[in-house]
Amino acid sequence: MARQPEELTYESSYTDASGSPALRIWRSPDGLYLRLAYYDGMQFWLEHAGKEIWAIWPEGSTLEDASSYLLGPILGVVLRLRGVTCLHASAVALDGHAVAFVGAEGAGKSTTAAAFAREGHGVLSDDVVALTENESGFLVVPAYPHLCLWPDSVATLYGTADALPHFSTGWQKHRLSLGDGKTRFEKQPLPLGAIYFLGERRSDLAPFVEVIRGQAALLSLVADTFANKILDRELRAREFGVLSRLVMTVPVRRVFPHSEAFRVRDLCRVIREDFASLKGSTRARV
Repeated sequence: MARQPEELTYESSYTDASGSPALRIWRSPDGLYLRLAYYDGMQFWLEHAGKEIWAIWPEGSTLEDASSYLLGPILGVVLRLRGVTCLHASAVALDGHAVAFVGAEGAGKSTTAAAFAREGHGVLSDDVVALTENESGFLVVPAYPHLCLWPDSVATLYGTADALPHFSTGWQKHRLSLGDGKTRFEKQPLPLGAIYFLGERRSDLAPFVEVIRGQAALLSLVADTFANKILDRELRAREFGVLSRLVMTVPVRRVFPHSEAFRVRDLCRVIREDFASLKGSTRARV
């Protein structure tokens, strides 16, 4: 009997030098496993309930390389399989609350978080923002104490791409360690105070903020949760309920950065001012 092929469920829009997707995700024919294959040959298999993980890597890679994947996107996928709602976002601490920056690959989530970190604000998470819900609302759970930055982002923030170390040999991205005295890592969960979608870069009047409400806010969140392509019908239905409650209690904004990347400090200022304008200790939706 012929072996059934895996189902390709996701291809990254980012590509390597040869044009191949940076990440592909397949589902096994029986639906019991996911296989995540990265452009550099790193592969992970995840059991559908998120209880077991297997990994292999090519000869040129190291355990440190595998750990970088594991502590980032792989554990994000595990959380999704366990039913935890995760935004494709980075999050920083502002005025005792967590503020999330949501966006697609390359939107500037990590760069914006790093700019806030350089201004003394604590960072909770990079790329994957895990949410928990209680009777008071939504909390952002801290992740790991570093930010992952492309060379151009490092150059924008520090003047040169060599200002921060690479994650490991052969990796393009650089590591901004948090909690080293110059930056802060926020170790405690914080209530989610606002969500800012990073819109397209503009030269006219940017940076500026616009309000997103109701159905538009909900649809934007549904589209930008982390690893949403792997969710089955039950998990999608559960997440839709969570996000419906979220948009009723948490302000949602779209912020348009300036086309000139060096004006990221202006972007931080606009976000701080907008967030300060949200009245009430619970940051009720306006």
